[in-house]
Amino acid sequence: MTGDAPEATASPATRCGFVALIGAPNVGKSTLVNSLVGSKVTIVSRKVQTTRALIRGIVIESNAQIILVDTPGIFLPRRRLDRAMVSTAWSGAHDADLVCVLLDAKAGIDDEADAILNRLATVKHPKILVLNKIDLVPRERLLALTRAANDRLAFEQTFMVSALSGDGVDDLRRSLARLVPAGPFHYPDDQMSDAPMRHLAAEITREKIFRQLHQELPYQSTVETDSWTARKDGSVRIEQTIFVERESQRKIVLGKGGATIKSIGADARKELAEILGQPVHLFLFVKVRENWEEDPDRYREMGLEYPKE
Repeated sequence: MTGDAPEATASPATRCGFVALIGAPNVGKSTLVNSLVGSKVTIVSRKVQTTRALIRGIVIESNAQIILVDTPGIFLPRRRLDRAMVSTAWSGAHDADLVCVLLDAKAGIDDEADAILNRLATVKHPKILVLNKIDLVPRERLLALTRAANDRLAFEQTFMVSALSGDGVDDLRRSLARLVPAGPFHYPDDQMSDAPMRHLAAEITREKIFRQLHQELPYQSTVETDSWTARKDGSVRIEQTIFVERESQRKIVLGKGGATIKSIGADARKELAEILGQPVHLFLFVKVRENWEEDPDRYREMGLEYPKE
């Protein structure tokens, strides 16, 4: 046999891009991010508007790295914090390479979805329609909703998924991998999120507060990780402060004899230990910080831009 030996097959060129998830509160964006990534990177709660900043989940699929931008739910803003969250959501859409528009299949094109579809006409990036919660809706309604949404906007593709069960999520992940632009990876292969662990730890504790006190405690609460200390025995000691606006709220978080905060701490500690793969010693404190929504420093800590008006 003559001639040069055949060259080794070249590895496929890598692809990498930012994919923004846009939708109304409670359409399942955070659940979908966690399902796509296969790990807990963003909090999930029954209480609306739980995602405040752009928490990125990172997915490796074949030769592509997909950086998911889980934006705050878009809703009619009333307070300063609301305006900051909505502004952050739209900036995430404009800055991404690709936009996934999530619709709650059960709710259909309601007033919130209608407003989002109208404004999305100004976003120039390719858009994908994702109908979530399809397990709750008959097929005929899904097809009708698909037609109605595609009549409004030119979607590149439409996917039907159940973020909770994972149905359809693999197909979406594979398509996103093909659609992001060619380019080198932005993050190490084994990194799931660019949210610092201190921030993720605070988000997990905040989720546990919502789960236990979603009726009693108003939305105005925040958690900050004060210290993170690696110990010689392989465990980590974490101290966090839960900030509320009034003394009455502080008493609610503490609970009778401290029972509520102990329960919140136990739930958060268990999940943190699972994510970190090491024992966690979690210490929670509750303080009153009046009018924290008017403090620009608090917005910066949450990754939000402080709205001037």
